[in-house]
Amino acid sequence: MSSNQQRVKLNDGHFIPALGFGTYKPEEVPEDKPLEAINLALDAGFRHIDTAYVYQTEKDVGQAIRSKIAAGLLKREDIFLTTKLWCTFFRPELVRSNLEKSLKNLQLDYVDLYILHYPVPMKPGEDLFPADDDGNTLLDTVDICATWEAVEKCKDAGLVKSIGVSNFNSRQLEKILKKPGLKYKPVCNQVECHLYLNQSKLLNYCKSKDIVLVAYCALGSQRPKRWVDPNSPVLLNDPVLCDMAKKHKRSPAQIALRYHLQRGIVVLAQSYKQNEIKENLQVFEFELPSEDMKILDGLNKNLRYAPAPFGKGHPEYPFSDEF
Repeated sequence: MSSNQQRVKLNDGHFIPALGFGTYKPEEVPEDKPLEAINLALDAGFRHIDTAYVYQTEKDVGQAIRSKIAAGLLKREDIFLTTKLWCTFFRPELVRSNLEKSLKNLQLDYVDLYILHYPVPMKPGEDLFPADDDGNTLLDTVDICATWEAVEKCKDAGLVKSIGVSNFNSRQLEKILKKPGLKYKPVCNQVECHLYLNQSKLLNYCKSKDIVLVAYCALGSQRPKRWVDPNSPVLLNDPVLCDMAKKHKRSPAQIALRYHLQRGIVVLAQSYKQNEIKENLQVFEFELPSEDMKILDGLNKNLRYAPAPFGKGHPEYPFSDEF
């Protein structure tokens, strides 16, 4: 079954597959794993692939897509591809150069969705995470509205079809929505969202503005050593979730993904295992009754696996606000 069988309409008229495949690679994962996983995902039926300049997996994504196209198994228009503008390129004059680097990595002419990765600008340069001698992040001061205008120009140039944001809170979204001369609204806000952080307030806000919420870490994150507290609970081991999975004869991951889909969220799933990748695509084959949805709502504990500490000293650090 292809994830294209369920799509969500964006506010610019384009459609995004409701289930996507994430390609973030923690440092501890071997270099050859992402390409292998992306190929498995495309073979299984995933048609929505999510990457980012900072993930350093764009070349793998491009190689996998191009090889399927060359083999006659796919057309470019079958794929919905997302990549992201990194924080060291937030100055308006640098935006297009970052997109062009991504397109070169992908060896593609356009991306379907281009999003501002994180609302905290960092010092421009070669380092993805610029820091001083004490390890403090070197931040920058850029008006995100000016960055947004530069991204709008990339859409006008035909390099991207849709534009959105990631890790923005409601205040930061309002800033863009109320910007004088706004040409295009963000189509989405991609945020950490899972059973322990169900983002109900931000979801309601985004729905009210016709902005799609896209969930990353939907299965509780890959727990990369650099970013995630090893003592944090393992989401897929949650006893309530596991009991529900047994009841429905499904995996805990399938229940966790289905929960978001039924809330109108576009959800990203990631795995390096063929059986799990296939399993995750089966979430369109069943539905959770409303009483089970309520039980899963009750698991929320506002736990954030990826608090992105590198942005904490900046006034635009997004996670200080309630939502």
